[in-house]
Amino acid sequence: MKRPALWRIFIIFLRLGLTAFGGPAMIPYIRRQAVDRQGWLSEESFAFGMSITQLIPGATAMQMAAYAGLRARGAWGAVAAYLGFSLPAFALMLVLSALYFSARDIVWVERLFAGLQAVVIALMANAALGFSLRYLDTPAAWALALLAGVWLGLKGNPILALVVVCALAVFVFRGERGASSAVQHSALHCDHRRAALGMAAFMLVAGGALFLLDPSLGDLAALMAKIDLFAFGGGYVSVPLMLHEVVEARSWLTEPQFMDGIALGQVTPGPIVMTATFVGYAVKGLPGAVAATVAVFSPSLLILLATTPFYERLSASAVARRVLRGSLISLVGLMAAVAVRFALIAQWDWTSALICAGALAALRLRVDILWVVCAGGVLSVMLG
Repeated sequence: MKRPALWRIFIIFLRLGLTAFGGPAMIPYIRRQAVDRQGWLSEESFAFGMSITQLIPGATAMQMAAYAGLRARGAWGAVAAYLGFSLPAFALMLVLSALYFSARDIVWVERLFAGLQAVVIALMANAALGFSLRYLDTPAAWALALLAGVWLGLKGNPILALVVVCALAVFVFRGERGASSAVQHSALHCDHRRAALGMAAFMLVAGGALFLLDPSLGDLAALMAKIDLFAFGGGYVSVPLMLHEVVEARSWLTEPQFMDGIALGQVTPGPIVMTATFVGYAVKGLPGAVAATVAVFSPSLLILLATTPFYERLSASAVARRVLRGSLISLVGLMAAVAVRFALIAQWDWTSALICAGALAALRLRVDILWVVCAGGVLSVMLG
């Protein structure tokens, strides 16, 4: 098969990115393009990529876009797919962030975000409930999730909770075995590792230059990179990490403002971690938005490039499987704690309570999240 041009990969994923609402819900559309229409991957190879994204950090849909580009055109194909898929969400989030901070005191805007905060609480509660049904299948799993949730509720560092739960999971779930891979991908060899090392060196040099030119921008980028490194289980795990660092540790935003950033992230295409653009804009304007967005996606892309050739061995490791399970269990507790904290700081009235309950019911019925967010905002303005 003739390798596609980089610009073609970029354009295809740019089009996908324009309608990439719902995060992981975009994966079937990525499969349709990469497997059915373009023929870059076989069905077997796509499934292989899906299993890789379960073991490494990062937003699942973004990682699958990068994996499709990787299989189509190597490391630069992954970069082209990553950029194309994320650009629409970044551009729209940047515009909405600028409008938010310039029009926050207008009455109808205040009503709008009061309703959207109620939707965000429902969103966090629905995520915690869904993940609990999926991952908490034993009393030990419930206990570990409770440990993580209580720790975050006491305003402890969620990264510490994540590390501790993963370490405990290695011993608690000793019966967990690694998966044997029937797929052999000898073509994924050292070229990808060299590209990952080259990109990592470039990012380190760029980060160092950023610290020298503007230490506050360098600190912002380093923080977002750290959040991405620990975002095992998809983009949702970045929410408690970002909440702790941005609101509690640095006081860059208030909790209501952070909730508004999450709400804006739900009316834009792309993963929930695009909230980093909102945070970056709040801290340092346009340069901050660019630095935060690049930093919050770069580490997981590098990890994808570096680990793909080793995946057979990684997936066969029982320890790696237990660590992954621990990260997913801690995600449940952290998400539940975030939902409770958001609920405690919200200003409740009959309108917001109605919107929250209705949003939670709609999400449980699998109504598209974009329509839930839009309906919540409209009802808040009309009834507020």
